[in-house]
Amino acid sequence: MLSFEEARRTILAHVRPLGTERVPLLDALGRVLAEDAVAPWDMPLWDNAAMDGYAVRAEDCGTIPRSLRVSGFLPAGGGTAGERLEPGCAIRIMTGAPLPDGCDAVMPLEETDNGKRYVTLLRPVKKGQHIRFRGGVVREGGVFAAAGTPVGAPLIGMLASFGMTMAPVWRRPVVALLSSGDELIEPGRTPGPGQIVNSNALALAAAVREAGGIPRMIGIARDNRVSHHTLLAEGLGADMLVTSAGVSAGDRDFVRDVLEELGARQLFWKVAMRPGGPSAFALHGSTPAFCLPGNPLATLITFEEFVRPALLRMQGLRSVLRPLFRAVLRDEFRKKPGILQIVPVHLERDEGRWYASLTTRQGTVIGGDASGAEALAVLPAESGSCDAGDQVEVHLWGNRSDLI
Repeated sequence: MLSFEEARRTILAHVRPLGTERVPLLDALGRVLAEDAVAPWDMPLWDNAAMDGYAVRAEDCGTIPRSLRVSGFLPAGGGTAGERLEPGCAIRIMTGAPLPDGCDAVMPLEETDNGKRYVTLLRPVKKGQHIRFRGGVVREGGVFAAAGTPVGAPLIGMLASFGMTMAPVWRRPVVALLSSGDELIEPGRTPGPGQIVNSNALALAAAVREAGGIPRMIGIARDNRVSHHTLLAEGLGADMLVTSAGVSAGDRDFVRDVLEELGARQLFWKVAMRPGGPSAFALHGSTPAFCLPGNPLATLITFEEFVRPALLRMQGLRSVLRPLFRAVLRDEFRKKPGILQIVPVHLERDEGRWYASLTTRQGTVIGGDASGAEALAVLPAESGSCDAGDQVEVHLWGNRSDLI
């Protein structure tokens, strides 16, 4: 049986980024840059004013207060042809306007006593102050965003400022989602005796979408080989296949056997963790297949720890694991050494420290019990039970980066 860490290393060693595509800038939001972004010209293209104020010569401003004759006006977007700053003069200038010849500093408007014909400088002037110099952000031919950079609003703005309308990004994986079991019915129906609503499909679809993938729910495999063969073969046509249930060793657990019949190579089955111990990982060619337990809580936790990092790696991200940080446990938790335990927790911040409260009853099988959890506590295999007040390592869960 693999350790939790060995299982994750095995997965990440066998997944690679997908192909690339060029998309409109807005469609690149949340994607990953597939090529270095190279500046086609200097940014900025000219020396310009960083603030509204007055273009001056620093050597004219040695004694404060100092009055200078206002000899012109340069609005943003105005050219500098024919504009020259003469000794003893100042030119009114707006943010972004090109500097006139002879200017080597800008005095902010609020640091002057300004008039129409003369301006009085109220503070000392340093050469180069409040000037954005040509190429100060990036020189022509320079890389301003490396391949592998997540695309956010600031990068989109930078690309647009260079006249770019398209961006090269890694393709988003299409993820086939398959549930298994005769007891399952589709959401929207009321379950009868022995029936369970297939909540895993929608929960996994939401998790795939949060991770940047494109979910494709392909249905429910009934407890026979023919149904599993048909739907698993369909699922292997996607970029990734994720199944829930049917992965243990029961008489009606067909997922692993049928995947093998279809040519998939199983890399591991069973992980020393709880929940999610009977998880499996296989490859069909280069297509990864994740076989997750059917317990709703175990399904989502194993997706978080195994599937999500693989999805991010397939989209070109280099850093795919959530960072761990420490929190004080508010409740006791009973566990035996030897098995890594992952526990949903609710986070609170108090006087600069994080506190974690359990959101599930120990031993629960009800995934809904964890619906209020913002994080997962990772209790290592070598540790035993935890008492209230102990520090534990946690990481965020789901789309809750706003907490940190």
